[in-house]
Amino acid sequence: MVKIDKDAAQRGQRYIDDRRGSGGGRRSRSAGAGGGLPVGKVGGLGGIIIAVLALLLGGNALTEGGGTSSGFDIGATGFESNEQVDAAPGAAATIDPERNYMGFLMEDIQVVWGDYFADAGLEYQPTNMVLFSGGVSTGCGNATSAVGPFYCPAPGDNNVYIDTEFFDELATRFGAPGDFAQAYVIAHEIGHHIQSVTGISDQVRRAQSQNPASRNELSVRQELQADCLAGVWAFSASQRQTTDGFNIIEPGDIAEGLAAAAAVGDDRIQAQAGMNVEPHTWTHGSAEARQNWFMRGFRTGDPEQCDTYAVSSDDVGL
Repeated sequence: MVKIDKDAAQRGQRYIDDRRGSGGGRRSRSAGAGGGLPVGKVGGLGGIIIAVLALLLGGNALTEGGGTSSGFDIGATGFESNEQVDAAPGAAATIDPERNYMGFLMEDIQVVWGDYFADAGLEYQPTNMVLFSGGVSTGCGNATSAVGPFYCPAPGDNNVYIDTEFFDELATRFGAPGDFAQAYVIAHEIGHHIQSVTGISDQVRRAQSQNPASRNELSVRQELQADCLAGVWAFSASQRQTTDGFNIIEPGDIAEGLAAAAAVGDDRIQAQAGMNVEPHTWTHGSAEARQNWFMRGFRTGDPEQCDTYAVSSDDVGL
């Protein structure tokens, strides 16, 4: 089980915008869900992305805006702590366990990325998490809980969105329970934030516009990179302890993350829905590819190893 650092959970409440119970958006989202995947040729994009990744560790960040959201079509589950933390001034007196856990994840994951940016002489721009129920209005359009967790890179937004009931769906419908399954999903969505603030997302969108035949393959590569960046955070967490001296994550947590990564593989989703498994229609990557790239980030702890754009189609399961 993931061990929550109480101080980090409290600090992380600054990143939580809890809109649950405040009503909802319309059924559709004007800028469709991220991740896409029919097979295509990347051309020279790999070298461009390598340069952008180098910026993450030693250059100038690119911060162009975007409008199309990226996210899951399925979710995460569970959390361990039943502890409550004091709310920020003006908020409710206590924070529910679910929000407590979210606050911890948002704080811990972003501290890790802040350190990577600082080592490169850059300033990290944090993202916030919007908790909603039913539907929500975003800079990328209106969304319902049916779209799953997602990140909106639109200027003035740059938030992670999640209906927390989605966690139950991943556990029951997709058979991937466990508190680290939820951590994997949140770390993946913050991975999309990293792609946004470094300019990777914009470069991918431009390449997709210039070569529409590559749209789905580039989307798969982008989603798998976010999986790898989630693994980078997991590596860091595995090396650290809470202020109470507990290991933040244990080997069994990684198994939960791998189960969640497989559950949200496009081939698994298509098979579960009784559809033909057709790689050219994928938007996020196969179960095996998602596991492989998460583990690549976890084994190396190195963002530079997450350049999914410079490898062959076979290496991304296409």
